[in-house]
Amino acid sequence: MRLNVQTDFALRLLSCLAANEGAHLTVSAVAERFNISQNHLTKVAHLLGRLGMIETLRGRNGGLRLASPAAEICLGDVVRGMENDFALAECLAGQSGQCHIEPACRLKGILRDAMNAFMAVLDQYTLKDLVAGNSELKLLLVQEVA
Repeated sequence: MRLNVQTDFALRLLSCLAANEGAHLTVSAVAERFNISQNHLTKVAHLLGRLGMIETLRGRNGGLRLASPAAEICLGDVVRGMENDFALAECLAGQSGQCHIEPACRLKGILRDAMNAFMAVLDQYTLKDLVAGNSELKLLLVQEVA
């Protein structure tokens, strides 16, 4: 399994906002820091705003900031909000009848268990877990973006 680019960008943006706690960051500054497309990051920021994870502030001192404390933003919720397809195989996509062995195959249940375990691990962590006590990360993100 591989997370889509939107999820990757969302986790980077949220990590940056958590590391710069209380500061308002611009999409352009974050995009430049990570050397990623500002247009793509703007779309990600919009979606994160719709999910209630970030706030957009307009005006002279505007920018982005976390809508909730980092300790309240669960990584599992971020991934669920950004990913649109958790089907690890065709049979998990709800299109039965496509696979000849589906009636006797046990792989579907195993893959479902694996996905549930993956999400259960992500559900154990928050944004705070990514940044708290991580001075090296904060140096990389705060020093150049704030």
